[in-house]
Amino acid sequence: MRRIALLKSALVSAAVLVLAFPALPALAREAKETGMVAAAHPLAVEAGVSVLRRGGSAVDAAVAVQAALGLVEPQSSGIGGGAFITYYDAKTRKVTAYNGRETAPSGASPEMFLGPDGKPLSFVDAVTSGRSTGVPGAVAMLNMAQKAHGRLAWKDLFTEAEALADQGFAVTPRLAALAARSVAWGRQPDATAYFTKPDGQVIQAGDILKNPAYAATLRKIAAEGPAALLEGEIAEAIVRRTNEGPLPGTLTLADLKAYTPKVSEPVCRPYKVYVVCVPPPPSSGAAVLMGLGILSNTDIAAHGPDTVEGWYLFSQASRLMYADRDRYFGDPDFVDVPVQGLLDPAYLKARAALIPPQVAGAPPPPGKPKGAGVRAPDATQEPSGTTHFVIVDGNGNVVSMTSTVESVFGSGRMVHGFFLNNQLTDFSFSPTEKDGVPAANAVAPGKRPRSSMAPAVVLDRKGRFVAAVGSPGGNSILAYNLKALVGVLDWKLSMQEAVALPNLIARGAPYLSEPTKFAPGVVEGLAARGVVLTGSGGAEGSGLHGVMVAPQGLSGGADPRREGVARKP
Repeated sequence: MRRIALLKSALVSAAVLVLAFPALPALAREAKETGMVAAAHPLAVEAGVSVLRRGGSAVDAAVAVQAALGLVEPQSSGIGGGAFITYYDAKTRKVTAYNGRETAPSGASPEMFLGPDGKPLSFVDAVTSGRSTGVPGAVAMLNMAQKAHGRLAWKDLFTEAEALADQGFAVTPRLAALAARSVAWGRQPDATAYFTKPDGQVIQAGDILKNPAYAATLRKIAAEGPAALLEGEIAEAIVRRTNEGPLPGTLTLADLKAYTPKVSEPVCRPYKVYVVCVPPPPSSGAAVLMGLGILSNTDIAAHGPDTVEGWYLFSQASRLMYADRDRYFGDPDFVDVPVQGLLDPAYLKARAALIPPQVAGAPPPPGKPKGAGVRAPDATQEPSGTTHFVIVDGNGNVVSMTSTVESVFGSGRMVHGFFLNNQLTDFSFSPTEKDGVPAANAVAPGKRPRSSMAPAVVLDRKGRFVAAVGSPGGNSILAYNLKALVGVLDWKLSMQEAVALPNLIARGAPYLSEPTKFAPGVVEGLAARGVVLTGSGGAEGSGLHGVMVAPQGLSGGADPRREGVARKP
């Protein structure tokens, strides 16, 4: 009942802002007559579409899509990782958040990523160590959601991925490039063995890659559910591999067996005529809502994607959003995350008032929202080994899911045909600052690391589906998602146009971007106002996927920077 009250309150708040769209009832009916899958690989999309054709729900299709992505896009996600879902039920118009974030083992300590000298380990050493792997939660979370919202039998949702693993699939250019890089590093022996052909050559685009061990694992999961991963021989293999050097971890069978995903109310806030919903912390979805809330105090809608002012406002709102996210977000079971204070309209208005007419000096510091404790600046690094997909089924139910193994190919360690995550490197390596102030995202036993994953669902003032979107990209996810939402909701672009917009990540001092993709005069105009765009730092690493209701029905978007598609059944 509390979730219903929260959502109704948000919807009422949105309704009083502006007039909604008179055509939306017809569009809502159209959305219920069709479906769509938007994901990072055509074979994964086809797996999801196949389930929808068989009468499966959006969650049923999500199980199939994730199983396929773990095979054909192992650099990004898999059954050895974690995920968040924002789920929309078309019949009840309720939004639910599912948390499949990994947990730290009982033997974890705040100093586990410090070397003998007391200094943080190098990031590469930490990632490839046995200490980097948390208890995988994606399968358990999907199983929880499927029990609540599925229409087909769990055991029948892995057929497409099993066949691909047994028969093989054509390696894509992106997978081939990342596999070659992984082998070249020489720090991931499991990945090297998997991606090296019998003749000693690394796999190339177009090669057929088979993974019978993964097919066997999927058959076991299909028969036994999450217990296939969290108990028994596969669990034993996970523990054994993570407890091997270099830098062995402390994961135990008891840690795996104790894992439980979470279901909760989402965080929903009005944005003009809309309501945007995201998962609560340790997801950083609320930070995206902060970005929108700051922009609601500007006239960004009057300045389109071809203008200097539009991108200037976006960049400065982003800097304010990141300043607060980096300081205050963590696992709410361990630290107080002041979500209500951060999203308070008066606080957001005060933050927006800090946007200067011209950039000068240091980036803005974090604010002091109600409920905020004393927290140290965060030192977390987040690579972009993540994926996002959106599924709408024939009844209009929606899954917006971001899934990850953290770094590219996770820790690089494999068992039973799949990669293990390095999710624990999402914790702050330094538990405190020099003055002893604790970091909100410090390591602790059983704690879930902070995540930038922020799968979003957008509703109209009556609770009807408008759009869903999300992205991989590590810390940059917040900027990518904010960009896409501004593109669709403020600049009235199609989903495909919105996800293809230039990326601009304003986190701290640098402005990482894609300067060649902006309209003529924008880069020069921004520079004149102190926003100097640079093309370094991985700013091109988005993988946005989304679906929205358009006049012709459902319309999807797939980020041109990756290899995905959006397709109807």
